Amino acid sequence: MRGKWAQGIEPRHFRWIVTGRMAVCERPGGYGDGHRRVRRNEEILWLLNHEFDRVISLIPSPYNLGSYQEHGLAYRHLPFIGPEAGPDALAFVLAAVRDHAAGERVLVHGSEVGDRIGGVVASYLLWTGLVGRGSHAVSVTERLLQRELGPAARELVAMAERIPASDEVPAQDPAATPDELDQAPGDSGQAQ
Repeated sequence: MRGKWAQGIEPRHFRWIVTGRMAVCERPGGYGDGHRRVRRNEEILWLLNHEFDRVISLIPSPYNLGSYQEHGLAYRHLPFIGPEAGPDALAFVLAAVRDHAAGERVLVHGSEVGDRIGGVVASYLLWTGLVGRGSHAVSVTERLLQRELGPAARELVAMAERIPASDEVPAQDPAATPDELDQAPGDSGQAQ
């Protein structure tokens, strides 16, 4: 490949949350009927060319994990359904993102950049102390994502306000399934 195609294409709805450390986007390649394998590969190439160390997938199903493996991009699959999962699941996701973003450039994605991702972003900003109040975390997230957060996202922020401080929550769940564990290039991860 030569020229601009060698660089890949930026994932849809890509936004930096913490510049140089943590970004979000919709699932590389799109979601549902709009998912395209060629676009997925081009977006993964873009992530590699922009030196992302790890992808954190919050999608309940293992979509794209095999493609990350194939391209040598480390990933972590943390199936997260939203507020229904409860505060313990949210705390686990926030701690995992915190720990990876401390030493790696990470991309967090869901199927789309909607309330689930928006709620996780606002909760992360609040819970890690980057923003001091829940209402401010919602406002900052709305500006970053260029979309209004709905009730599900706001419910996640309310949960985050009740979760113990960031430094008190471990990032590894001892009952984690193999899907939820880290996969680095070369590991035998779940492939889809």
